Amino acid sequence: MSRLDDDLALVLLFIAGTVAFVLILPNEVLRIIVGIPMVLFIPGYALIAALFPGKGDLDGIERVALSFGLSIAIVPLVGLALNFTPFGIRLSPVVISISAITLLLTYIAHWRRQRLAQEARFSVSFRAWYDAIRNMELGESRLDRALTVILAISILLSVAMLVYVIVTPKQGEKFTEFYILGPGGKAAGYPTNFTIGKPETVIIGVVNHEYSAVNYTVNVRIRNETLNEIGIALAHNATWEKPVNITMAKPAGMEKLEFLLYRENLSEPYRDLHLFVNAT
Repeated sequence: MSRLDDDLALVLLFIAGTVAFVLILPNEVLRIIVGIPMVLFIPGYALIAALFPGKGDLDGIERVALSFGLSIAIVPLVGLALNFTPFGIRLSPVVISISAITLLLTYIAHWRRQRLAQEARFSVSFRAWYDAIRNMELGESRLDRALTVILAISILLSVAMLVYVIVTPKQGEKFTEFYILGPGGKAAGYPTNFTIGKPETVIIGVVNHEYSAVNYTVNVRIRNETLNEIGIALAHNATWEKPVNITMAKPAGMEKLEFLLYRENLSEPYRDLHLFVNAT
């Protein structure tokens, strides 16, 4: 098969970059740089290239506009389809599915372009753009050339500022999520009737949104008597969720079983939860 057009080669480069920097070698900055075009533009562009391989089918503005619109339509449809599969809507299945669909559309686009005469094909040649810039007519005035340079610099600065804003988002409210779930992992079915000496299980969860690493302590107590104590170190945006066994040593009648979350350097509980339980 003949050489890929530059625009389709760039699509393949974005697919490879997305898989590499999202799944294989995760990198937060590069994930954003390749991920945003991969979600908002690239799948739609590949579909438009497959549907309209001819030079006269659409003009440039129509291709760009439809690429954005169709990408915004394709990605949610992929998520909806995955929702009805065993894979679910998770990062890896979504990335692999969108990449596979885009790769297939790119192949179809290339195949359809090859069936057209050379002069009738739509293609993008970055080399031709580069040569055109280098070989600007010498008769062009200094003012025109200066305006062209200023425009190019303005576009590059705008793109750089957009990437900076995305990569360094404004810091939001600082808080910590603290929750308890029943043994089934839902906010229901909590153990409320304990047998002395027999452990019951509660799932405890902590999510750090403090924009810094934090050391927490979870204290489970009844009548100021500690039943379990757990130390947790969490980075920003990290989650700790584990089942914790609680064993009653003394009878209790409708007592408050407290779950207290402490932050380092704070003597008072930072968050607190409770259940009313019986123990016999």
